[in-house]
Amino acid sequence: MIGRILFALSALAMVAAKPAPVEAPARPMLSVIPPAEVANDLSNRLTIELSTGGKVVILLRPDAAPAHVERMKTLVRQGFYNGLTFHRVVPGFMAQGGDPKGTGEGGSSLPDLKAEFNTLPFMRGMLGAARSDKADSANSQFFIMLGPNASLNDKYTVYGRVIEGMDAVDKIAPGEPPENPTKIVRMSLGG
Repeated sequence: MIGRILFALSALAMVAAKPAPVEAPARPMLSVIPPAEVANDLSNRLTIELSTGGKVVILLRPDAAPAHVERMKTLVRQGFYNGLTFHRVVPGFMAQGGDPKGTGEGGSSLPDLKAEFNTLPFMRGMLGAARSDKADSANSQFFIMLGPNASLNDKYTVYGRVIEGMDAVDKIAPGEPPENPTKIVRMSLGG
């Protein structure tokens, strides 16, 4: 009898000693209003000069997706985006560019990026990383939201937001591909 009691107590102690299941760490909630150190850092300001004559300024968010921001900065410094088109523009949804092939199938010579999903919502003016159906396949392509779309949240990486020139984004030629696509004349960083 004492043996059974000791066995039951030792079994109970083993169950109690099991570590609790490990849950994935919660992602910190990010505000659509960037931290002051991000907003005040001029290297986080991306300017896109369009063939329509419009100019778009995007505030990049390294606090939300540091690898995606660094990739864009690297490609901008190389002049990679200059002369590329917006090859897929769906009214009310988004304008996509950054593909040297102009088909949606191209990218840079750099390796694909791991997804950096965050809590920033896909609302009008947000900059997202285009990718294939594989989460870790973003490279050089990006899209700017023309309207909100919550179905993209937690499935695509947000890494910036238009802070000037949304009217110029609205004038990007629509189509998949557009008949006469809008081109990126020049992309630059800084004030």
